[in-house]
Amino acid sequence: MIGWLIIGCEIGFWIFVIAGLGARYLLRMKKTGAVLLLCTPVIDLILIAAAVIDLSSGKEAEFVHAIAAIYIGSTIAFGHKMIQWADVRFAHRYAGGPAPVKPAKLGKEHAKNERLGWYRHLLAWTIGCGLLIGMIVMIGDGSRTAELLNAIRYWSLILAADFVYSFSYTLWPRKGKESEFSS
Repeated sequence: MIGWLIIGCEIGFWIFVIAGLGARYLLRMKKTGAVLLLCTPVIDLILIAAAVIDLSSGKEAEFVHAIAAIYIGSTIAFGHKMIQWADVRFAHRYAGGPAPVKPAKLGKEHAKNERLGWYRHLLAWTIGCGLLIGMIVMIGDGSRTAELLNAIRYWSLILAADFVYSFSYTLWPRKGKESEFSS
């Protein structure tokens, strides 16, 4: 059940985003658009409540429960940035806004963007692991929560690998043709 709910929440997230941006730019209803965009966190609350209720019923924690926490952490950490990304494109296409700026692919600016992405990942990990630890404490039975603890371990390894990747550009920035760096 939780697996389908995660899929439904992801779909719901994008429905609210598209509806909010559509109301803002196509229907020129800025307040309605803002309210619809502000509803996206409600989806996270529904998902965490469902996961907690499922685990409270005595069910053994499964990887899908961990995915719920990971999803929530990622949505909180990256959701605003994703909405901002979509907003710029909607504004450009439907409201005459400026064209989206392409992210830097070279040099210090690219390295900075990679670091910022890792910081968001760290925030997602912190929130998600906090939820996972909360579920582990709530259940209070190590044999029923082994999968949640494994998720924390795996995600920690992924976070460490992402750190190495993201910060490698600080030490060794991507370089292009010489003409791209001359001023």
